[in-house]
Amino acid sequence: MPNPLPRPDRLVLWDVDGTLVLAGPAAQTAFDLAVGSVIGRAPGPHDVHMAGKTDPQIALEILASMAISEPEARRHLPAVLEALEKELEAATYLIREHGRVLPGAEPVLRRLASDPRVVQTVLTGNLAANARLKLAAFGLDRWVDLELGATGSDDGDRLALVAVAMAKAKRRLGFAFEPQQVWVVGDTPLDLIAARAGGTRCLLVGTGRYGYQELAGSGADAVLPDLTDTERVVAILTGP
Repeated sequence: MPNPLPRPDRLVLWDVDGTLVLAGPAAQTAFDLAVGSVIGRAPGPHDVHMAGKTDPQIALEILASMAISEPEARRHLPAVLEALEKELEAATYLIREHGRVLPGAEPVLRRLASDPRVVQTVLTGNLAANARLKLAAFGLDRWVDLELGATGSDDGDRLALVAVAMAKAKRRLGFAFEPQQVWVVGDTPLDLIAARAGGTRCLLVGTGRYGYQELAGSGADAVLPDLTDTERVVAILTGP
C-alpha cells in the first residue's frame, strides 16, 4: 500500500492586493462608481487609501468623505458592495491590461500548492468575489483554496479574519491548525496587526504601499523585499 500523504501542518493565508497582484486603477474607480450609482452623486476627490483595509471599511470611508452620516452610510453599504462587485467584474479587462502579478508570486504559490503539508488560501479585505476575480485575472486562483479564504465578505473587521480562516479550515479538514502553524503573508502593517490578533505568525513583503525599509522594523516574524527568492520564502513558511 502506498504511504498516506502527511497531514497538513501549515496554513498560509495570502493577502491579495500589494502582495500577490496589483489591480491597477480599476479598483479605486470601481469603488467610486459603485458609491455614485447608489448615492446618486459621484464622490469628490478624497484621500481614502485602500491598502490593508476591507472593502466594507473602504466603502464606509468614501461615504464619510461625502459627509454622509455613519448610520446612513451603513444603510447604503449592502447596495454599495453589491454594486462594487458588478463594477469590478465589468473592469476585468482593465485589471488584466493595467494590473500585474507581483514578482515571485506565481512560483511561490505553485511550489506551495505541490506540498501536501501546506494548505494555502487568502486572507484579504476584498469581498470574496473580488478576491477571486483579481486572482483569476492572472491565473493565480488555481493555486489557492479559495473556499477556505477569509475575506471582507466574512467580516468588515480585518482583525476577525484569521479566526474566520482557521475555523473554515477546521470544518473542511476535520482538525485545527495551531496558531504557530499559521502564517499571514501581507504587505502592510495592518496585515501584521491582523496576524497578531489571531495569534499567528506574519511575513511582510515590500511590494505594496510600504517599502521594505518601512516594514523592516515592524516586528513581523519575517520581512522580505519581495517574493522572488522562492527557496527562501518557502523555507520561511514551511520551516519550524
